[in-house]
Amino acid sequence: MHARVPRGLAPWTTLILLIGSMAVAMDSSMSGHMVMTALRPPVPGDQQKADAVVAAAKTAMEPYKDYRKALADGYRIFLPDIPQPQYHFTNYDNGLAARTHFDPLKPTSLLYRKTADGGYTLIGAMYTDRVAATEEEINERIPLSIARWHQHINFCKAPEGQKAAYFGPQAKFGLLGSITTQEGCEAAGGRFYPHLFGWMVHVYPYETSASKIWSTNDDEEGHDNMDRGTMPGMKMN
Repeated sequence: MHARVPRGLAPWTTLILLIGSMAVAMDSSMSGHMVMTALRPPVPGDQQKADAVVAAAKTAMEPYKDYRKALADGYRIFLPDIPQPQYHFTNYDNGLAARTHFDPLKPTSLLYRKTADGGYTLIGAMYTDRVAATEEEINERIPLSIARWHQHINFCKAPEGQKAAYFGPQAKFGLLGSITTQEGCEAAGGRFYPHLFGWMVHVYPYETSASKIWSTNDDEEGHDNMDRGTMPGMKMN
């Protein structure tokens, strides 16, 4: 599973993806590069199922309040030297297993906020599923009446010499770009990837309100469910 970017994307591109997804999270006009599940009407049992996931996440996180324990147990920090609202400590074995089986005691990533002394405070967990999973399948994992899963889509890799076009108000390529179709990408000389990674969702079990436990908005607490750093653990299409 361990390819973290689609074939043909150089390692530097992970940084572009990170920066792009940060902007996508903050700019709804970039919706052509993200798909989110709609909230469904709740059905009996949904809240109980979601509450069980929150409880399991809290249990899974408990041994890792000291981030050094996570590192010792094989979790790897994604882009540790790049400033981020939160950092993903990813267990690649868990990410692989999540493609076929949901175990809320084994999240793909642990989410930490960096502290002033250079350490990390544990704030949440990330669960994932394969890119081809149906909404019914992810609904079975965490009900869509409670949580909104998302994917990054329609990534056009810039041709050589046009990397600057990933950024700015006139961006053409990447997750900030105006190009959202294969035809448009090929016409611009780029390479098109319809999906990046798979389904993903964050949970913040130490919070007390449902809106923050399943946050999809950035806030002063470092919540960021729009995936600024979820590249680790994802299987590409």
